[in-house]
Amino acid sequence: MYDPLKAKTKVVLYIAVAFLFGLGMASGLGWTAESYAAPGIDESPQVSAAAVQPARDLSDAFVNLADVVTPAVVRIETRRPVRAASRQQVPDAFRRFFDIPEGREEAPQQGQISGGSGFIFSEDGFILTNNHVVEGADEVRVYLPDRRYFLAEVVGADPYTDVAVVKIDAGETLPAMSFGDSDDLRVGEWVLAIGNPGFGASTQLDYTVTAGIVSARGRGLQLLQRDVFNRFGSDYAGFAIEDFIQTDAVINPGNSGGPMVNLEGQVVGINSAIASSTGYYQGYGFAIPINLARRIMEDLVEYGSVRRPLIGVQIDDIEAEDAEVYNLPKVSGVLIQGITADGPAEGVLQDEDVIVALDGEPVGYVAELQAKIAERHPGDRVELTIYRDGSPRTVTIRLDEAPINDRTPAVAEAAVLAEDRLGMSVEPITPEVAGQLGLSGDDAEGVIIANVARGSAAARRNLDQFVGAKLTRVNDTPIRSLDDVRRALGEVAAGEIVSLHVLLDPETGDTRVVNIRMPR
Repeated sequence: MYDPLKAKTKVVLYIAVAFLFGLGMASGLGWTAESYAAPGIDESPQVSAAAVQPARDLSDAFVNLADVVTPAVVRIETRRPVRAASRQQVPDAFRRFFDIPEGREEAPQQGQISGGSGFIFSEDGFILTNNHVVEGADEVRVYLPDRRYFLAEVVGADPYTDVAVVKIDAGETLPAMSFGDSDDLRVGEWVLAIGNPGFGASTQLDYTVTAGIVSARGRGLQLLQRDVFNRFGSDYAGFAIEDFIQTDAVINPGNSGGPMVNLEGQVVGINSAIASSTGYYQGYGFAIPINLARRIMEDLVEYGSVRRPLIGVQIDDIEAEDAEVYNLPKVSGVLIQGITADGPAEGVLQDEDVIVALDGEPVGYVAELQAKIAERHPGDRVELTIYRDGSPRTVTIRLDEAPINDRTPAVAEAAVLAEDRLGMSVEPITPEVAGQLGLSGDDAEGVIIANVARGSAAARRNLDQFVGAKLTRVNDTPIRSLDDVRRALGEVAAGEIVSLHVLLDPETGDTRVVNIRMPR
């Protein structure tokens, strides 16, 4: 017989056992351990605000500088065709900036992508950068801070100073940087090195700002001299100018062409090179003085090339023994070792004259004299202070023009075929291909996307994921043959966007469209 009291007692017993079992489990897992209140966190300053105010002021200055300057710093991407992507077109001294080890040939590829930085110096879109960033490129893209990009024209480039000018037409007024006076820089002065090293519109490396001091001035690394010697010969190596500003601000690959600015936000140099055994920063960075770069820029904008002035002498730095022999007041100056026949110096200067000043400004070494001369124009008259026979005197020389432009490399010509410019190749659909892709009827005719070159405009828009798919339309043109492709692409001008329609699934008719801007 059912006993309600006994049943109720059993339920209570079961509940009690379950409770005790659960309590034991919780204890074993530490759930019933003693709890503590969250410890108090001390957020009070450990050092008084007054004690760190000078550092805070400097920090605020850097922040303000970065806010003002970075809108004018751009990322530059270049595409080099196979013929221009070889080791001969990328100087050994600068191969680290393209991730190409020295002495190693790159496997041929269509449209090798590399790049660097630059900065806008006029509101209508003129940009300064390094020659080694754009040299040999058949397409140059400039990315603005808002991630828009524009195809750029290379206005001119100078391998003898590693300076180049490109221009974009943004259709609007752009933020531009102001120039300082690099001759006023002092060793120990704070500077910022700014770059935009990333690649592609989705990069997470837009803009780097590093701080350091001017470590030295007038550094000659023989990078440009070696490059010019290897490419143009010994007669031209002497025209390369290296008067670098040295800094301990971090300059890494991709920062090339970016601005070095002073605490007033003025450009005082163009980041150009690093001294490193690995290709990455090891404590030494170098920039082209803006006074020299500005003079080169003016010629590139006006003439498309540099009209380099020259005196017409062979020169060496003065050493301690030379100073003693020529009765110099200090170990400083430039020793004349030869006079160019029919040059400006013939009949005015002599072998073993020592140049110690130019227009009243002291000259201490070869690179300094070259840089000061380069800031003048052919036809200008300059006053040289020299030591001859142990005593100083002054002479005047009218500068001539150096014959260098016949050896300055031109920008590579654009590829001929439009599909090559996009960086893709197409092939006719054969019966074998149609069978492999499951195509039949009308779908078994036409062309497929056969290949997409790494680094090309097509690859940047991810067309490579559709290799093997049928190309059905180019803009509004149906595609039935290779001629249709070339005719349709040939009607697309540089800078215009072309829409490629591809068939993914013949059974469902699933298609995709890829919009690509046509390169130059």
